[in-house]
Amino acid sequence: MRNKNFDFKSIKFKLWTYFIGFAMLILLLIWALQIIFLNNYYSAMKQTQTAEISNDIQNKFAASKYDKALLEKTVAKESSTNDLTIYVYDVTSNEYIIKNESLEAFNPQTFYTLKYADAVTKLNKKLNDSGLNSASLTNNDKLNKRTVGYARYLKDENQKKAYIMYVFAPLAPMQSTIHILRSQLLYITIIAIFLSLAMALYLSNRISKPLKAITASAAEMGKGNYVVKFSGGHYTEITELAETLANAEAELEKTDMYQKDLIANVSHDLRTPLTMIKSYAEMVRDLSGNNPVKRDAHLGVIIEEADRLNLLVTDMLNLSRMQSRSIVLEKKAFDLGKAADSTLAAYDILIENDSYNIKFHKDPGKFIVNGDEAKLKQVMNNLINNAVKYCGADKQIIVKLKKVGRKVRFSVTDHGKGISPDEISHVWERYYKSSTHHVRPTEGSGLGLSIVKEILRLHKASFDVKSKLGEGSTFWFELPMEKSKRGKTKGGDNASMYIRTSNLFRIRIVDRIELRVLCLLSMGLYMNLQVRLIIGSE
Repeated sequence: MRNKNFDFKSIKFKLWTYFIGFAMLILLLIWALQIIFLNNYYSAMKQTQTAEISNDIQNKFAASKYDKALLEKTVAKESSTNDLTIYVYDVTSNEYIIKNESLEAFNPQTFYTLKYADAVTKLNKKLNDSGLNSASLTNNDKLNKRTVGYARYLKDENQKKAYIMYVFAPLAPMQSTIHILRSQLLYITIIAIFLSLAMALYLSNRISKPLKAITASAAEMGKGNYVVKFSGGHYTEITELAETLANAEAELEKTDMYQKDLIANVSHDLRTPLTMIKSYAEMVRDLSGNNPVKRDAHLGVIIEEADRLNLLVTDMLNLSRMQSRSIVLEKKAFDLGKAADSTLAAYDILIENDSYNIKFHKDPGKFIVNGDEAKLKQVMNNLINNAVKYCGADKQIIVKLKKVGRKVRFSVTDHGKGISPDEISHVWERYYKSSTHHVRPTEGSGLGLSIVKEILRLHKASFDVKSKLGEGSTFWFELPMEKSKRGKTKGGDNASMYIRTSNLFRIRIVDRIELRVLCLLSMGLYMNLQVRLIIGSE
């Protein structure tokens, strides 16, 4: 079992590690910059300072029209102010005209009595070798004292290199400064580590506390408790996580409710046919086994109830496959109009026996779409069957197939009680069944419209429902039409004709319209049959 106090993968421990590591990195950089590079930085700063002072003296010397007396005053001032030693050498007369030494008395007898004589020699060599107007160096004398030296030519009124000015700045020993810095950095390091630990503890608690609360709520939700609340913290990501889990909770609660309804509905739907099958099987065994008429009737009921069970199980399996994306569409180009005709043909029994009035309005022409014909037939069948179950007292259902731009729209309208605004957003959900009473006593599993939704989504089709209480509902979907390889078919060239008789004898003929009309009308007059003529392009 993981020790919660020493969880090396926890946010708290990670934050501590990151903060301390970051603080130590910054402190190491400060130590390196202050101690390792301090001497070099100090030396470079002194070189820049001596060069700037030398340039300033040159500018003032030129502005005074090369007044030597003013030059001497300027040198004396800069020397005393900045703790510098400055020499000015006259190249023409080969002598030092200014020998200002701030730390030691100057001995004018010889060149080598100069305090920085060795440095002067080195600077002269660099001037001669480089051919430049200035040179600089860092020099160590016999006592191991470091000095920054700078030399440059001073020009006279004739713009000749008449003078050489040497500027020397002693480099103070850095050991004492480094020692002070080390002491200061040690205190800063201790304070920084303490602050890092405190900040890490504060932030880890601030971040981990809402996450722990979310984890606890998620654990309760996993146990089936859907009344828990997910609250976010002070951070956008945690708030978004809480909102996502809250939405998931609502969906799980809704799904759980639907599943409970499904169990109740499916149990009822399964129990009824199973009871019928068992009862009629016993009747065949005990009563009608020797009576062919009764036996066939009882066996017919058994077969019918078995078909109901098979349909229910098939719907559940199909929906599961589609939602798991394991089903593959067998797409091809086909005429949706023909598919609608064949689908509607199955409802002639309702028209004939139950007085249903199913009207089919179809625009002329072909409706070539690219899709899985069997699956789309299932969609149309489910929509029509849904309308049959929820249609009004007039038992009228209007099916339309029309062109909308470059798309074809299939719609089914009933005149039932309609769907309330609270329920209309749920009609496509699995296991959902409207509270509206059915016209037909047969009830499904609540999967029909959910199957419709999944099939249409696989086809990337547009679909929706419009409904108004007391007036009925309209379910529709749209698919893009494919261009016919043979081009447009002219309306009126072909026609679909249906003949319905009292015994459900149905004939469909596609031929030349003149011959078809004459033959069928003649048959209708002779046989006293009801003839329905529907003319439209194939």
